[in-house]
Amino acid sequence: MKNSFNTKSKLCTKSNQYEIFNCLKLEPHFDIARLPFSLKILLENLLRREDGINVNYEDIERLANWQPTSTKKNEIVFTPARVLMQDFTGVPGLVDLAAMRDAMVKMGGNPDKINPLSPVELVIDHSVQVDVHGNKNAAKKNAEIEFHRNRERYSFLRWGQEAFDNFKVVPPDTGIVHQVNLEYLARCIFASKNAEGNLSAYPDTVVGTDSHTTMINGLGVLGWGVGGIEAEAAMLEQPITMLVPDVLGFKLTGKLPVGTTATDLVLVVVEILREKGVVGKFVEFFGDGLDQLPLADRATLANMAPEYGATCGIFPIDKETITYLKLSNRNEEQVELVETYAKSTGMWRDQHSPVADYSDVIEFNMETVEPSLAGPRRPQDRVKLTQVKKIYNKEKETLINKIEVSKSNHKNSEIGIDHGAVVIAAITSCTNTSNPSVMIGAGLLAKNANILGLKTKSWVKTSLAPGSLVVSAYLEKAGLSPHLNALGFQTVGYGCTTCIGNSGPLPASVSQEIKDKDLIACSVLSGNRNFEGRVHAEVKMNFLASPPLVVAYALAGNMNIDLTKESLGEDKNGKKIFLKDIWPSPDEVQKAIKKAVTRSLFEKSYTNVYRGHQRWMDMNVTGSNQYNWTNDSTYIKNPPYFIGMTKTVNRIAQIRNARALAILGDSITTDHISPAGAIKKDSPAGEYLQKKGVVETNFNSYGSRRGNHEIMMRGTFANPRLRNKLAPDKEGGWTAHQPSQKQMFIYDAAMQYQKEGVPLIILAGKEYGTGSSRDWAAKGTYLLGVKAVIAE
Repeated sequence: MKNSFNTKSKLCTKSNQYEIFNCLKLEPHFDIARLPFSLKILLENLLRREDGINVNYEDIERLANWQPTSTKKNEIVFTPARVLMQDFTGVPGLVDLAAMRDAMVKMGGNPDKINPLSPVELVIDHSVQVDVHGNKNAAKKNAEIEFHRNRERYSFLRWGQEAFDNFKVVPPDTGIVHQVNLEYLARCIFASKNAEGNLSAYPDTVVGTDSHTTMINGLGVLGWGVGGIEAEAAMLEQPITMLVPDVLGFKLTGKLPVGTTATDLVLVVVEILREKGVVGKFVEFFGDGLDQLPLADRATLANMAPEYGATCGIFPIDKETITYLKLSNRNEEQVELVETYAKSTGMWRDQHSPVADYSDVIEFNMETVEPSLAGPRRPQDRVKLTQVKKIYNKEKETLINKIEVSKSNHKNSEIGIDHGAVVIAAITSCTNTSNPSVMIGAGLLAKNANILGLKTKSWVKTSLAPGSLVVSAYLEKAGLSPHLNALGFQTVGYGCTTCIGNSGPLPASVSQEIKDKDLIACSVLSGNRNFEGRVHAEVKMNFLASPPLVVAYALAGNMNIDLTKESLGEDKNGKKIFLKDIWPSPDEVQKAIKKAVTRSLFEKSYTNVYRGHQRWMDMNVTGSNQYNWTNDSTYIKNPPYFIGMTKTVNRIAQIRNARALAILGDSITTDHISPAGAIKKDSPAGEYLQKKGVVETNFNSYGSRRGNHEIMMRGTFANPRLRNKLAPDKEGGWTAHQPSQKQMFIYDAAMQYQKEGVPLIILAGKEYGTGSSRDWAAKGTYLLGVKAVIAE
């Protein structure tokens, strides 16, 4: 056997001929059939780049000969086919590219050489906030506010779209990035012209600047979230270095029982896999149960891979994949290519497919799933619906003891709220708003409740943020929008909203009541994250739930209720109504889906998708290949990373006489480190903006200002729930300057240390830095003068 592989072959469809690298041509030497689907994709990635700078014969041989139980981990490189971004993380990436062009000019180079080499697609979905809710014009007004707040950022992105090759932008108010990726952007099998000008086909692979990029694994596309810095490297076709992962097989059997949803299933899976421990591993779903899972349910399971800790949670390509590609209006040639390629390369799943070898296997019968929520502060803390009241009360007592407030102070409030009040009920995020079964289910539940005369409690801030225009279209076509509207679930916009903290202000009376009486307010959202301080600064408990349960809790108005036993209210005749009375049957849901979710909706929604609304197209942008930075900008600033850069590499200096800026406990995630959510007036970032003449109503969020390093470094470690042991009596971004012991904001202390020439370190416990938003968790920490993080 030669020290090279000849796996290049031809693949023919009705319309075209493609060059491919077929893993099955290794079969005389290796048992390729036994490899997991995900590793076949990695193997093809290596084969296509054999004899390149980073790939050689030995890399391919080791992966082809993968041993599932081996403790030895081999290093390989992975070169994704494309890069996916959202605007929060995409703007700083584009800022860095623009700064690279300036640096290139200063060093005598050609700025036009700085371009993405891999296709980059950016979807603007993180900037819309729920400023207006509960009325028919909410989406329109929020879009207007969004555009006004973010005009400078959007102008920068429009410039980038014109200035850079290989860079596309999906304008605001179109949909959530992962839903748009699933419905439109993903190819499943990529086709492009190679260096010789011939058509080549290969698996669609992607890295994204958002942790829930994994949602696309439901379509058989291998991809995961990376930090912004890693994404920038991938843009420039720099391969990602990785260890060949363990692959855990998750065998699904049975089908979901009546009364449960894909949300309930994914919360169970998160619980199981968190307990198992799958960090750094691939999870691959297989088994006969896949035949009972529509692609939207698969996408829900894949979406929450970051929550169960895996690099990805992937499904193979099969007939359900093809059904979805046809439904979502992929062209005939693309659909044929996907099926032909998968069947020709051993990447197709059917009843005859051999079961792969896995590092470990978990078997799960979906018949055992029960209605569930997760909370009150971590997605892996699943709570059966029957136990929510009990868990809420247990957590309430803990919080009351912590804040040392008597329970007697919280009775008979003027607007009717007490501890446990659900002040936010949001159908939001990429996890569930992509799934017709739960979205139609929520609409049918709202319809049943509305017909019976049930009303949402007055203190609940309700919102509906569909994952795409397609979702709005099928809810309207099914006749369910009027019923959702009647309960206050009018569409507020097309973006992540509440799930990322863009929940907007609470009604003044509710906010004041919470503040005056230290109420333990709650939120219920159909998202994937419920970390402390994430959803809203005034909300202490956050529960993840399916969209139908979000509507139900909006009707109940409090977490101190057992929805399986206690009534939601009374009908027009005074009869008590229970959840079981309004819960739609599976037949009702499927009938509505069949009628309303059609290919034509996808076709209409994605016509001219890159054009956007007129406001987007009317922006005037310079045609220059270099960005015109402005000193007074509070959104976009030229970062300091390239100052003093030369063609020689500087050595890393030793750290001497350092001080600890923060001493932190366990589970300090990137949500605690990286700036996110609203900017407070009395914070260092708020003070900076006020000095720049920005009024509080125009502060916007940290995420929207990621293109300004001055603001982001001021917001690093500023999470309102952060506990720094150097300032044990305070919560939030506080520390104590040493040796003065003076308490101050972490940013102010860092600047003081910089004046004194003192290098800084962070001390932390287990799981430091897990989560998303890794770029600013790194950049912000670096800009504060931290030279090292020492974590358990």
